[in-house]
Amino acid sequence: MRASRIAKSIKSPSTHAGPPLSASAKLDVLNRELSLLAFNRRVLAQAQDQSLPLLERLKFLCIVSSNLDEFFEVRIASLMAIERERSLSLDPIVPEGFDLVGPAAQDLVHEQYTVLNEQILPSLAEHGIHLVRHVDRSEEQRAWVKEYFEREVRPILTPIVLDPSHPFPQIVNKSLNFIVELNGKDAYGRGTSIAVIKAPRVLPRIIKLPEKISGDGNAFCLLSSVIHAHIEDLFPGRDVKSYSQFRVTRDSDLWVDEEEVKNLRQALKGELQTRHFGFAVRLEVAENCPANLSDFLLNQFNIAPDFLYRVNGPVNMVRLNELVDYASRPEWRFAPFAPKLSVSLADGDLFGAIASKDILLHHPFQSFQPVIDFIRTAAHDPQVVAIKQTIYRTGMNSELMEALIMAAHNGKEVTVVVELMARFDEEANINWADRLEQAGAQVVYGVVGLKTHAKMALVIRRESGKLRFYAHMGTGNYHPTTTKFYTDFGLLTANAALAKDVNEVFISLTSLAKPRKLQHLWIAPFELQRELVKAIRNETQIAKQGGVGQITAKMNSLVDESIIEALYEASQAGVKIELVIRGACSLRPGVPGLSENIRVRSIVGRFLEHSRIFNFLNEGANDVYLSSADWMNRNLFRRIEIAFPVLDPQLKKRVLQEGLLPYLKDNKNSWELDSDGVYHRRKPRTGQVEFSVQQHLMQTLGG
Repeated sequence: MRASRIAKSIKSPSTHAGPPLSASAKLDVLNRELSLLAFNRRVLAQAQDQSLPLLERLKFLCIVSSNLDEFFEVRIASLMAIERERSLSLDPIVPEGFDLVGPAAQDLVHEQYTVLNEQILPSLAEHGIHLVRHVDRSEEQRAWVKEYFEREVRPILTPIVLDPSHPFPQIVNKSLNFIVELNGKDAYGRGTSIAVIKAPRVLPRIIKLPEKISGDGNAFCLLSSVIHAHIEDLFPGRDVKSYSQFRVTRDSDLWVDEEEVKNLRQALKGELQTRHFGFAVRLEVAENCPANLSDFLLNQFNIAPDFLYRVNGPVNMVRLNELVDYASRPEWRFAPFAPKLSVSLADGDLFGAIASKDILLHHPFQSFQPVIDFIRTAAHDPQVVAIKQTIYRTGMNSELMEALIMAAHNGKEVTVVVELMARFDEEANINWADRLEQAGAQVVYGVVGLKTHAKMALVIRRESGKLRFYAHMGTGNYHPTTTKFYTDFGLLTANAALAKDVNEVFISLTSLAKPRKLQHLWIAPFELQRELVKAIRNETQIAKQGGVGQITAKMNSLVDESIIEALYEASQAGVKIELVIRGACSLRPGVPGLSENIRVRSIVGRFLEHSRIFNFLNEGANDVYLSSADWMNRNLFRRIEIAFPVLDPQLKKRVLQEGLLPYLKDNKNSWELDSDGVYHRRKPRTGQVEFSVQQHLMQTLGG
């Protein structure tokens, strides 16, 4: 079962073994969940920043909702799955430690809807964008909405009054629904009292009213408001006593027993069909939902009251993103940004450019196009004999994947390691795997029980009678959309030692043999954690001997206990440690006698900070590594990850000057973590100029 897999995988990070859910592991999980909620508070602060364009503030608000959905669908669901398997009781489950996480989540949701109702919606109205509630609609608007309901909505709805022959219906994950309490008797003389209405997903959630009745600007209404206003029309002859919209969030993390199934792809296809009907983990209802109705729903879904969320607005705030598409005045959005094409590739001789010098790409400030061209050129180049690539996330439409398919059609030896278990991208990856195999490519799914998260591509050319390797390695996914919004580094190289290491990793992934000794790459789950700790301890030793120890690192999350312990020891030895961590961080900086030499910052801005960079001063050598891995137990021990060095001195300098040092200067989008685990927003000091690192990089690197 899925819970068994989760429990077995949560080991003591220091020993890589031990009983499931040890005390340290429980603390690790709890700190991570609280850190994730704290990160969403920082995102919510962006929605409140009046210096940002209005629709961008709305998007940040919607991002919080989307993040919270995944928080419950995956994080909380995983904890509940463990408790469900261990418990002999059929009572609703409340995972251990949720008494701390739950109130923090409730507070965040309350603040989120307060921002929506008191800041975002009034600001939208000031700019002529009106989300009109039923009580605020004019007579003309009410008449139009009623006609729209009768024409477009009512024919598709299927209200179900519950009785022995009409049981409580199956409710799809995160779908809009209504529960209704009725008075009187039905047409057959029975006193049925509870009904459920499911809002079909084919219906738009945001409805634009005609301009002639919109008044000042553009008027919109929510589908939920339309149904609310006409619920009685669905039950002629009955009195509607009370009602509420509701939404249930379900466990959505797919799992199959990879050690048991013979074909992972086929097994996942079967799992995808049931993803929308996992066990329930959260119930959202309207703020004024009567207690008897919310209690009825909690009972139906077997959810504890701790997971009931009363909201003052739409139960699915993510749908408000549709307003962004309707209202597209340029001044309400961030100014368009065009990434710059690397000068090194301007002459069009891609392989010649890579052969002459390593090429560093910094996305989204520099275009991702050279990476696509790397594979596309290889697909048509008669000198190319083989292409190998890992795929974690690539999206439903991908030029890169089409290029790999073309390469296979052109007779190249194409090997693609597709991670079928990439969360919420499983269906897209299965479809690409099918198409690649049909084209003649060799498709494998990595290693049983370990996600392949490393980002690598290898092109093998025959030049002057010999094979030459060209590699791309990156910190982010091969996804055409996320490359425009995520900050990541990529390296194109023909360095023989680096490229040979990449090939050895590919051979290991397909042969399931341990890689030969690698010259430069650190690979998880083998030596990555050990090498990181070794590098940290080297700085510790240098400091103890009177030298200057210094570590500067940037990543998404830091929760691995062994890494944190090594950093604490380094701090106590006098090593200066600067960390830029976007999300979860279990380390506590600035604690006297423990971590007073450690500072932790989080940058939350226009782009999602995603790159992983590790710099160890090493007596002036500046050992700079880029990586696909965060400093988390799952990345270091339960995934295939790589960290690769930047060897070219000029490119090493670029990584420091673009990816690390300016982040320490940010005083606009930067938050600093204190010793109590609370983040405080950094602001310019008196006389200090405001500095945004992302804006700086857009100006210096962009087109």
